Amino acid sequence: MQDGKALQAGTSHFLGQNFAKAFDVQFANKEGKLEYVWATSWGVSTRLMGALIMCHSDNNGLVLPPALAPIQVVMVPIYKKDEEREAILARMQELKAEFEAKGLSVKIDDRDNLRPGFKFAEWELKGVPVRVVIGPRDLEGGHVELARRDTSTKENIPQEGLADHVAALMDEIQKNLYAKALAFRDANIRKVDTWEEFLVEIEKGGFLLCHWDGTPETEEKIKDLTKATIRCIPIDSCVCEEEGKCVYSGRPSQRRVIFARAY
Repeated sequence: MQDGKALQAGTSHFLGQNFAKAFDVQFANKEGKLEYVWATSWGVSTRLMGALIMCHSDNNGLVLPPALAPIQVVMVPIYKKDEEREAILARMQELKAEFEAKGLSVKIDDRDNLRPGFKFAEWELKGVPVRVVIGPRDLEGGHVELARRDTSTKENIPQEGLADHVAALMDEIQKNLYAKALAFRDANIRKVDTWEEFLVEIEKGGFLLCHWDGTPETEEKIKDLTKATIRCIPIDSCVCEEEGKCVYSGRPSQRRVIFARAY
């Protein structure tokens, strides 16, 4: 996460027969005899929503990936006169239909008791990926002001072909958020080889790639001294497959594991 701590997200556990025996859950095996169920637990839960929020968001509120955002485009009209409001909302309805034809979810914020600036801040807070603004000059000139939540940038875009542009932009925003999060994670993974170095680096947050002797006693001792635990044993990284000495005990180790402080 952005504060350098690890978050346990989607996990799986082999529970054995403990819960089955506690709740008397049995099945008939191929011999027709009753046995206690062997259970697993798959922890993909609302915790993932917390990870989503903590990973991408900023001080202005949520930053939602388009693939998960309930509203992908919000449209905000700017006007002074009633006839301007009617004309702008009519055009927005046309654009909304074009967006929805591309599979986008769209909200027109036509509330007339709030200032545009308040609406901008509210939709930023809610993490809507794209904001489209149309005022009288925009309507007359055939363009819109388009703001991206992921980069906090704005630009003027022609209304002609706007739906195609925004649909493509959703893919770009999705990829940008992923790339940004991945780069942040990779920038916060560091190799550590000595206990003295571990004590310094763990205070900086992030993931520490360290050798471990494979014993629960060593992991528990490291946790007691630093509040850091093994978060993951990588199985798909050649970086970790090497012989060395345990960062704490000095005993032989066959691979590196990931230590970090967690919530």
